[in-house]
Amino acid sequence: MRLRHRNGEEIHLGYCTNVHAAEDLDGILRQLDTYAVPVRERLGESTLGIGLWLARRAAAELASDPPAPRRLRAELAARGLEVVTLNGFPYQGFHHPVVKHAVYWPDWASPQRLHYTWDLVWVLAGLLPDDVAEGSISTLPFGWASGWSGDQHDRACRHLDMLKAELADTYQRTGHTIRIAFEPEPGCLIETTGQAVHYLSHLDPEHFGLCLDICHLAVAFEDPEAAVAELDRAGISVFKAQVSCALHAASPADPATRGALAEFDEPMFLHQTRQAGRPPVGTDDLGDALAGPRALSGENPWRTHFHIPVHADPAPPLASTRPVLQRALAALLTADRPRTRHLEVETYTWAVLPEAPRGSADLVNGIAAELDWTRRELARLGLTEPPPALRGIVG
Repeated sequence: MRLRHRNGEEIHLGYCTNVHAAEDLDGILRQLDTYAVPVRERLGESTLGIGLWLARRAAAELASDPPAPRRLRAELAARGLEVVTLNGFPYQGFHHPVVKHAVYWPDWASPQRLHYTWDLVWVLAGLLPDDVAEGSISTLPFGWASGWSGDQHDRACRHLDMLKAELADTYQRTGHTIRIAFEPEPGCLIETTGQAVHYLSHLDPEHFGLCLDICHLAVAFEDPEAAVAELDRAGISVFKAQVSCALHAASPADPATRGALAEFDEPMFLHQTRQAGRPPVGTDDLGDALAGPRALSGENPWRTHFHIPVHADPAPPLASTRPVLQRALAALLTADRPRTRHLEVETYTWAVLPEAPRGSADLVNGIAAELDWTRRELARLGLTEPPPALRGIVG
């Protein structure tokens, strides 16, 4: 859906389809029919934005057939869907029974990551609506930090130089500017705003910037206003922000809190956990924080990289980092100009929540409720939406 900032610029809001498992084009369209179209109808919107996740197989299929992205755009338009951003972080297998560290492969030192992103650039240029000049692609922040070598970094930088040439060529051929948004994440080479400034300041700011995942920002115990101000000073643009919340434990030494956290320790995704401090200390996964040789103390609050629905609180004694999300959205959008124009709700963990949705209707209702909370929060911040002919009521 599209909203308007007070300065007149258009803001795009959608949800990320990495919550759905399909990795081929037929499956993607079937899942959009099952979920995205009913979400749009539930919200009463004539057009719904989606942050499309195209796994390697689907991206290669589309890029190998020049008319194919336009055909896909027509399929999306027929469903009342549009795309201005792609999620290019997971390469493939994002819904395998065990994902964990595999989501960080291939990293930017690998030619596979370059070729995949090349394909996404070409595909997105064909998917953009006629009245939208720029698109964004979120990607992993170089790679996993542990073991990252100088040789890997040199190769990554060479690959980004090659990608920059492709981005310039895409603009010349299509008139569309495609921007690459590195997504800081706990445990990666770029985890914090300071690291983003360090590693991204030497890149071309026209084409390379940040995807600010607000769950990740909260896990790092960063102050959102300070983070946005630091990026502004460094000249690093936030090409995309992911609307997301983390899990907060105020008293992790409390047995009831530890028992509640244990319910979120599941085998599919990595749930990096940080304990408040200067700097925060943490573990790669929630289970390691709870027990074992690297267990964290319970002296200070913990935050865990587990995307929980932005509109709903977990059962006490746990809490959501929604206040961080609200402050981050205000920092990005209440100034005289928006610090980002692409917003994407990204709760991909619905299936592994302790009380997971039981069926497709439950997931539709959950995603619609997240988007409805977000558009109401954006309205509170002064963004406006053209009144649709008919608006649904989201419960």
